[in-house]
Amino acid sequence: MTERVGSSPYGLHRVIEPAGVLPQQAWRLDASATPGADEVVIDVERLNLDAASYRQLRETHPTAAELRAAVLAIVAERGKMQNPVTGSGGMLMGTVREAGPESTLGLRAGDRVATLVSLSLTPLTITDGLADWDGAGEQVPCRGTAILFGRSIAAVLPPDLPENLALSVLDVCGAPALTDRIVRRKNLERGRPATVCVLGGGGKSGSLSLVAARRAGAGRLVALVPTQAEAEAVRAAGIADEVVIADARNPVAVGEAVGAQVDVTVVCVDVPGCEHGAVLATADGGTVIFFSMATSFSAAALGAEGLAADVEMLVGNGYVPGHAEFALDLLRAEPGVRAMFEARERQTSPV
Repeated sequence: MTERVGSSPYGLHRVIEPAGVLPQQAWRLDASATPGADEVVIDVERLNLDAASYRQLRETHPTAAELRAAVLAIVAERGKMQNPVTGSGGMLMGTVREAGPESTLGLRAGDRVATLVSLSLTPLTITDGLADWDGAGEQVPCRGTAILFGRSIAAVLPPDLPENLALSVLDVCGAPALTDRIVRRKNLERGRPATVCVLGGGGKSGSLSLVAARRAGAGRLVALVPTQAEAEAVRAAGIADEVVIADARNPVAVGEAVGAQVDVTVVCVDVPGCEHGAVLATADGGTVIFFSMATSFSAAALGAEGLAADVEMLVGNGYVPGHAEFALDLLRAEPGVRAMFEARERQTSPV
């Protein structure tokens, strides 16, 4: 293969503009498929758009044709899939075409993989016009190429799970792993099982975070969802002690629905405006973990200040060592959560 010279493990050599920034911050990337010595070329088969990004695009572009055109325009202009409104991307699934001789990712040609880094920093080219995407869900059938840098991360798809199901889990695998870490830490700090509330407990990251919290030794476990249908699904899965219904954007409603404040609040919603409710749900000395890419971190910080709330606020960055296998093991071990994921797949699969 022909290798690109002067490559950076962080992808700096792929930045076209502006100069001097990392790929996630860049406006435009070089997405050509000629690899650097430590890069990996992926033949893309499916994109998994970030939930906040997909929601914004779907609300702005209501037809499938408009959605396809919007995503294609972003990728053509930017050399990556980074929603200019939400700033977020997603991740992808595909097959390794080739790996540079200095790649440390442990991938080989022919490996079926899911990338565990955001599309907002992944050089991407789409070659099929997204012709097979009906716009009905976040998973986007796609043909093209993508590049992983020397410091990227990816997971080989497990042979025991359907690929689309594994992709859905790996898309949010950082959330349950960090929830596990924080709940265990809070148990020690409090000297008792920590109480936990998950805003958006009926979604992908929310349901996995609920079972992660339970396995980490949480005490009272509250799932907050927006609709009766989601409440029934969470109850059927048996993954929370209490299931309450409220609009996470209404802080007073959130506070009233949750009741006694909790030690850890995990925010897994895909709409903006949920920061203040999360703060109100959390006791002094507690921790709020923001996993939603719709979060305004200035609103969170200033809102906590205005409420005189002594809470720790964490940004879930999507990476915790071992997070991929941790999340997949939760799915394998928790039939209720697996049923929720499979139901979601059926709802978004073309007929």
